Amino acid sequence: MSKFVGSIDQGTTSSRFIVFDRKGDIIAVDQMEHRQILPRPGWVEHDASEIWANTQKVISGALRKKGLEATDLAAVGVTNQRETTVIWDRRTGKPLHNALVWMDTRTDALVARYETDGGKDKLRAKTGLPLATYFSGLKLRWLLDAVPGAQEAARRGDILFGNIDTWLAWNLTGAVDGGLHVTDVTNASRTQLMNLETLEWDADILALFDIPRACLPQIRSSSEVFGVCGGQLDGVPFAGILGDQQAALFGQACLSPGQAKNTYGTGCFMLMNTGQKPFHSTSGLLTTLGYKLGDAPAVYALEGSIAIAGALVQWLRDNLGLASSASEIEALARTVEDNGDVYFVPAFSGLYAPHWKESARGVIAGLTRFANKGHIARAAIEATAYQTREVLDAMVKDSGVAVKELRVDGGMVVNELLMQFQADILNAPVVRPKTIETTALGAAYAAGLAVGYWASTSDIADNWGVDRRWTPAMDAARRDSLFRSWSKALARALDWADPPS
Repeated sequence: MSKFVGSIDQGTTSSRFIVFDRKGDIIAVDQMEHRQILPRPGWVEHDASEIWANTQKVISGALRKKGLEATDLAAVGVTNQRETTVIWDRRTGKPLHNALVWMDTRTDALVARYETDGGKDKLRAKTGLPLATYFSGLKLRWLLDAVPGAQEAARRGDILFGNIDTWLAWNLTGAVDGGLHVTDVTNASRTQLMNLETLEWDADILALFDIPRACLPQIRSSSEVFGVCGGQLDGVPFAGILGDQQAALFGQACLSPGQAKNTYGTGCFMLMNTGQKPFHSTSGLLTTLGYKLGDAPAVYALEGSIAIAGALVQWLRDNLGLASSASEIEALARTVEDNGDVYFVPAFSGLYAPHWKESARGVIAGLTRFANKGHIARAAIEATAYQTREVLDAMVKDSGVAVKELRVDGGMVVNELLMQFQADILNAPVVRPKTIETTALGAAYAAGLAVGYWASTSDIADNWGVDRRWTPAMDAARRDSLFRSWSKALARALDWADPPS
């Protein structure tokens, strides 16, 4: 019997292949970054061919490090940056345009056009989502307009569309030689084209956006044997797909309604399991699919999405040169006792939950001659915690459930200054699991369950364990004062950009 399960974790800044054992421990990993293509302010692109080439390299690299063969893997799963949109030629396998990344704002004029009749929430009842630049349906509409001949080719089925999961699935399973054109319910729920109740593409929304059905992938569950891989993974069952944040929810063993996790990556994403019925938000959150295991009923989630979290630390490093590595930003922040009354609102791509303001832009507020680079660094770290507090407040308001603890994962959870401040500003415990690579682990669990490597979700719950717990240590008056000042800074960021023409 095969010993391990493999997981392709294709994120906003890098691609990784991680091999897990039955306990959920990491056996091997390899990683490669890809280029961030920024043609103009607000536009963010990736080269999908580069992502696929890097994916192949990290698969080989991880296997080689531990002397593993494809036969050592019981299954492989994929987790991916959601909403990042690719179109490609079915016959050549070549992308027809750079992928439009989830944080790209070029569809702001389309959002403005479609919300004139019915408002921003006109599709929320069906999709759980407001009209926003975030989701991939309008990104697809933009690509079909921008690429000559694309609309008609899409009607013929000669052009294929997908989020990154679909692009990888097609290439993993044969590409032009019979590659599978599939997605799972979690990724489909991020297109704003799928009906949350039926889990099918919605004919009325396709007609509204003029999206040809022939270019869309088949919607499947998150955990089933879709097909068999080729290449370096020749013969390995391809058996799991989860959007990255849903994968983290699953990997964190948030398997019961009311359990919540927060992933601190390029952006920041909090999800709460709400059970087998979609729970519609009145507080600016998204209703989304949590996961669907084979023929079992789908599990839904409430989500609060924050566009800029770790990306702000990268911006301080790369654009301002405040440090040569992300870890140095924490050290710089520790050179000061507090934020010096400086607040950073990183609305580089507008604001997502709970505000949904494409016109917001980043601001640094509260500057005096006393402020130094340490205060800027500390304000940047604290910005993620304030934004998380806003989302958690909205989640509690919507659900009526007080979050007893927040399970956390992602690259920023090694920042202990952030984790303690997060517990302080939430007034709730923050818990880091023993395996922080929960996104990749969630996809591995989905794939492994489909082939019987793990017998049930009880195995997932049994594998989860605590590495570190932070408890609140800030008095209420200080907490309230800080959050009140953050809210004042936030107000300055709103509606900075003029409406799109």
